[in-house]
Amino acid sequence: MNGAIVCVGRLREKYFSGAADEYLKRLSRFGKMEVVELPDLPEPQNASDAQRLQVMEKEGEQILSRIRPGDHVIAMCIDGPQYSSEDFARRLAENDMRGGRQVFVIGGSLGLSKAVMKRADEKISLSKMTFPHQLARVLLLEQIYRACKINAGERYHK
Repeated sequence: MNGAIVCVGRLREKYFSGAADEYLKRLSRFGKMEVVELPDLPEPQNASDAQRLQVMEKEGEQILSRIRPGDHVIAMCIDGPQYSSEDFARRLAENDMRGGRQVFVIGGSLGLSKAVMKRADEKISLSKMTFPHQLARVLLLEQIYRACKINAGERYHK
């Protein structure tokens, strides 16, 4: 599987970056997976709705600049469908057969802009629970790795 995770913000804590690096290393035998970190734009203190929208739109422009025309874009958002690991693996395999990269997008703390959501080919939610973006990235990498193992017919822990 060839793909990318385009995300707003960087991993600050060593335990998150260590976990992400480990899953990227494990994923390398299944294809090329890259992580593109974009700057987390500052939200003005006591920001108005218009100011928050402006930050989201700027982050959205940065995200869209990293997406190629043939990419299959998967927006990570709480209102997307949730999948079991097996169903997620099937989904990735179906997308893989179409060719091109699968690009997962994780927005900043304000979420994803309308322009990014319009470009997305599908939405996925990791959970109805809210996770810090750093942890969401590690969870996503782990699930992509698990899906690759499932699709390769390898054993994985249930």
